[in-house]
Amino acid sequence: MDPDGPTQDERNNDTACVPPRTAELLRAAGRDHAQQLAALPGVITDALAGVRRLRRRARERGEQPDLARLLRAPATFMNHVVTPRRTFATATLSLAEVKQTSKHMGITINDVVMAMTAGALRELLLRYDGGADQPIVASVPASTDRSPDRISGNELGGMAVSLPTHIGDPLERVRLTSLATAIAKENNELFGPELYGKLITYLPPIAAPPVFGWLARRDARNRLFNVPVSNVAGPRTRGHLAGAPVSEVYSVGPLIAGCGINITVWSYVDQLNISVIADDRTLGDTHEVTDAMAHAFCEIRRAAGLSGELTAVDTAMP
Repeated sequence: MDPDGPTQDERNNDTACVPPRTAELLRAAGRDHAQQLAALPGVITDALAGVRRLRRRARERGEQPDLARLLRAPATFMNHVVTPRRTFATATLSLAEVKQTSKHMGITINDVVMAMTAGALRELLLRYDGGADQPIVASVPASTDRSPDRISGNELGGMAVSLPTHIGDPLERVRLTSLATAIAKENNELFGPELYGKLITYLPPIAAPPVFGWLARRDARNRLFNVPVSNVAGPRTRGHLAGAPVSEVYSVGPLIAGCGINITVWSYVDQLNISVIADDRTLGDTHEVTDAMAHAFCEIRRAAGLSGELTAVDTAMP
């Protein structure tokens, strides 16, 4: 025993000074860590089973030459080391026209949004890369908490969706986008929607900042995906904040390492609101993306035999 160290009475006094609530939280954290370690073999087993299911289903589907392959996201003008500066742009389309388009073509609103995104990014790829000869990959968040009792917070997984930016015909682009989203949803279910969240919890908190910092500085090709795209079904009735009506809803996610653009779409009452955040290296003007989204929507509607003239949404700012 160190004669200069604390006595047993002093150590007991230190323990006694720990507030009861803090001690309770520390014990709960210890139990959580123990349960997490005990669950690890089962999580690994589930993940391996999910991978086997994905491979088996991919063999059953056969070759899909017009869809991007997993871990094969091509290099594009969007993918580079992201700069610290951010630029932002928005645009609003008529939700009624989006619904009309989806019903007329027999696809979902999400399919319309993803096909619109594919057409917009094709326009930008032709402008910035000088060509668009292969599909790219979008990372699309998917909710894993389907409980009707949830009133706040998010519990998300992710899907890799092939965007047919190499296809010039807008109707074929819509068809391939609808096929790609259906496959992505099926793959998400086959792998296990909750597994992504379970696996990420095993990344030690102390390791996360240096790992993500290294990824942010790494000038290497991101093979997982090219761009994050979110489509959120918002409220159908107008909300209020402190008594004031909420006229529009826009939001964006962060720029992920190696991805200089993030696209988020909200439907709200009678609006389809497009938000884009980018760094200052990727685009000359972030409105290039929102303008291209509107162009792509008009192109889809004309190809489907609908009016290509967009209706102004009076409830949104010009």
